[in-house]
Amino acid sequence: MTNTFQPQQVAIAVAPNGGRRTKLDHPAIPLTPTDMARTAAECLESGASMIHAHVRKSDGGHLLDADAYRLVDAAIRSEVGNRLVIQITTEALGIYTPAEQIAVLKEARPEAASLALRELAPDEAAEPAFADALSWMKQENVLPQVILYHPSEAARLNEMIRRGVVPWDDIPVLYVLGRYTASQTSLPSDLLPFLAPEMPRFSNWSVCAFGRHEAACVSTGALLGGHVRVGFENNLFLPDGELAESNAALVETVAVAVQALGYGLCDAMASRALFRGPTL
Repeated sequence: MTNTFQPQQVAIAVAPNGGRRTKLDHPAIPLTPTDMARTAAECLESGASMIHAHVRKSDGGHLLDADAYRLVDAAIRSEVGNRLVIQITTEALGIYTPAEQIAVLKEARPEAASLALRELAPDEAAEPAFADALSWMKQENVLPQVILYHPSEAARLNEMIRRGVVPWDDIPVLYVLGRYTASQTSLPSDLLPFLAPEMPRFSNWSVCAFGRHEAACVSTGALLGGHVRVGFENNLFLPDGELAESNAALVETVAVAVQALGYGLCDAMASRALFRGPTL
């Protein structure tokens, strides 16, 4: 028998702040453009190839604003150049409407953006606006990633691809293991329903998870053919339960683990190619 197994290159994205946590949760949460640029450089050094960026109001509250995104983008670029993919969020957090989310996306014109299916296309009536946003991203070469919180959303997205609502034959996705609750601690087995035999297969899928088992969850994803996202948005703790000193420490934990198992790490160029894919 011939062993044809070849460990893949794993893309590590860091989600360093999210829209909820503040300095009261962790003093190293990056909230300003300067903070984000410093964090980006540290995480790049630790093995990340993408940064998932939220921006904040002056009081620390969640914000969707094109000018704020441009400031963060410029700060990160001044620190790391093109050595990280910069992905913005369109997350609403119950504050913004889908129309507002899409308007900020188009005004910001980012390199990459994530879009939560349950926010931007919660029902069939919202699908035309979602389709228009995706078509705009395709035209403007903005790298997409659809956020999926439940396997049923993966099935629905696949059906939308089949019906032509999504203007690609395939699209990058992020499987979220768990929810934004104080006690949430995800487990590697939480990934299995997304990968069940009857579920659709996306060629570029990533996973993020909540709590101290984040590294175990995303490393499992990497071993099963996926990519990973870690960071203070979802988790503040190292696998031993100790508070992580920085986002870079969370990135390093996963980078060391997957490389020890024979997997390589994507740089930004490889990640850009990965997110463009053969059909994007």
